[in-house]
Amino acid sequence: MSDTAKALLEGGPDDLPERIVPLPPPGSDVKIEFLGGYEHFKATSRHANTPEGRLPVYEWWERTELPG
Repeated sequence: MSDTAKALLEGGPDDLPERIVPLPPPGSDVKIEFLGGYEHFKATSRHANTPEGRLPVYEWWERTELPG
């Protein structure tokens, strides 16, 4: 495992390519660009055991579309 802090993403599109991502700064959500929009994930109080260790869980809460 690298020294970069990471988070686990839950929910959202089933075909989202990455579920373990860099941990955002405290108080920030995770925003992933995906298929013409952004998938937004917010922090929960939960943690999950993963192949990369115990990680904080961020849960999907909305999608926004890119202008176009």
